[in-house]
Amino acid sequence: MTFSISDNEKEKLFSSLSTANLKFQKIYPGDKPERQAVHTVYGGANLFKSDTCIKMGEIALKSLRTYSPDFITLAEVLKFDGYEKLPKEKTKKSALIKKLDKMSEKERRKHPAWLAYTVYQKMIQKLQTEPVEDFRIDFEDGFGNRPDDEEDATAVYAAIELAKGMKNKTISPFIGIRIKPFTEDLKIRGARTLDIFLTTLLTQTKGKLPDNFVVMLPKVTIPEQVTTMVQFLEIIEQKNNLKRGALKMETMVEATQIIMDEEGRNPLMRIVRAGEGRLIAAHFGTYDYTASCGITAKYQTMAHPVCDFAHHMTKVALGGTGIFLSDGATNVMPVAPHRGNKLTAKEKKENNLSVHNAWRIGYNHTMHSLINGFYQGWDLNPAQLPMRYAATYYFFLSSMADAKNRLKIFVERAAISTLTGDIFDDAATGQGLLNFFLKAMNCGAITEVEAAETGLTIDEIRSRSFYKILQGRRNQSNKK
Repeated sequence: MTFSISDNEKEKLFSSLSTANLKFQKIYPGDKPERQAVHTVYGGANLFKSDTCIKMGEIALKSLRTYSPDFITLAEVLKFDGYEKLPKEKTKKSALIKKLDKMSEKERRKHPAWLAYTVYQKMIQKLQTEPVEDFRIDFEDGFGNRPDDEEDATAVYAAIELAKGMKNKTISPFIGIRIKPFTEDLKIRGARTLDIFLTTLLTQTKGKLPDNFVVMLPKVTIPEQVTTMVQFLEIIEQKNNLKRGALKMETMVEATQIIMDEEGRNPLMRIVRAGEGRLIAAHFGTYDYTASCGITAKYQTMAHPVCDFAHHMTKVALGGTGIFLSDGATNVMPVAPHRGNKLTAKEKKENNLSVHNAWRIGYNHTMHSLINGFYQGWDLNPAQLPMRYAATYYFFLSSMADAKNRLKIFVERAAISTLTGDIFDDAATGQGLLNFFLKAMNCGAITEVEAAETGLTIDEIRSRSFYKILQGRRNQSNKK
């Protein structure tokens, strides 16, 4: 058999291509397998305490049990699939709940009410064990512009409370601080607050940062703001004997200029590069962004088309880079208009209608984000937490059967494919499928055992790497 191109020519030709391919893969390594929180709760720095997250969970659980004492009520409010067939009478509701409670998980899966029942039960468990996944101690919109002495004092106070929470293990798994932006008017104030806060915190903790600590820099419009932040963090690290790169940051997408600059280009990748590896996430600011588009307050919602445009532009710019993306917040709070222990029947009904309406809005906004590939969003009030988990769990559980089948088939097909050097062409696709289950496990939607129904072992799932899974299976196959 003869060829037109010699082996030497092919080696030279594809050596050059390898350089380009590897460069591309470095820029676009694919989605990160690390845990991403399903939300970030923003709270004013002046209100933050070491046990804030625990108290938020208690409020959220009370709200859920008050306005949805059972899974059937929740299913009716949110129009879960099959809610029409669920019983309406109190005695029949009670009988169905008792029946489902006594079933094994395997038996329940065959019951038409399994999905609604399971979502509700997992919501309660989550609110009891880990109600807040991520929290930002907010010195920007949640704090406002106050006298310098007051903000200085609050920075010290919040840092001491965080240190106390670290010691007592009462803080969220992810936590951070949002400072004022590095605009010309506020750059000095933002840097001063960050310096005071971190210096106080590290003094209190003897140089230890909380796990998954991050600094949010809002209202970024140009790469130079991020470059300055990086340089500032380097100085903080040097002064406090922290390992270089220990301080991570995130940015906000909340101005039209971060979607398209003066030359008609999307600057997000340049902004990420300016972070020099520290910038790990980009969060969407619904209300500042809609305002920057000239949308009046009445119509500034997550459902506005300008938000979808910004989301898609962000996805296109940062897809495959491993930067975590987060959607914004719903501004309709599920808080009852009437309070007290002696409410009339009319007032109780109005409370239910008001809270349930806010629930539907928050649930639909979160589902819209999830469907569009934004697995994280913002919450501003503890009463919003139940709908964060209702939407998240329903999203994952309702898609689980199809996702399990897809991953199982993909693993079987990929295992017999050929590894070429150190690069496996389908690894990114497989990682995307695996990440669905990792995200579901991280938030409590499924267990490792349930994820193992894909045909993966528990150890393979814990590796969090599809490439490692394939390598392991390839090695096992070669030993046989």
